Amino acid sequence: MGDDFKWPYFFNYPPYFTLQPVKDTRDKQIQLWKELILKYCKHNKIFFIHLEDDIPLFFNASIDRKLTYEARQLFVGALVSEGRAEWMDKAHRKCLVHWRKVQDWAEVILQFARDNGMEDGVMTIDEIRLGDETRGTDLAGIDKVVLIRALKLLEQRGKVAMFKGKSEDDEGVKFSAQL
Repeated sequence: MGDDFKWPYFFNYPPYFTLQPVKDTRDKQIQLWKELILKYCKHNKIFFIHLEDDIPLFFNASIDRKLTYEARQLFVGALVSEGRAEWMDKAHRKCLVHWRKVQDWAEVILQFARDNGMEDGVMTIDEIRLGDETRGTDLAGIDKVVLIRALKLLEQRGKVAMFKGKSEDDEGVKFSAQL
């Protein structure tokens, strides 16, 4: 993971791994890290970040620098305040990163359904996330939480109808005849 990711210039600049005391510099630092977090998560299809984990995003071995927990919380918190991430626990240790907004995921789902002639068709949640039909598409591997939120948005718009079966594996969606 991250092997073919193009790291930005600042990732090799040690001061950017330390919270900067000067407001203008810190504001620039926060902006750069927010952009990096979103790009990295999108590139690697990461939906959740655990702030305690030393993922490559927070650690640059070549310059022997690692973001502090406080810095991680600040940068992710800035994304949360913009609606690009959300805390999944009260301690602010785990967050869901919205590298693509829920409404954008809803459009991806609709486009997939149109492209594949799914008007009036049915798919399970797992087929959308893990099935052969979505392999190689943006939907392959989508987190279930994100997928369900996008489907609920489409349901509100009358584009899909969600249903539950006898087990969790039977959760599904019926696409509208007028996508």
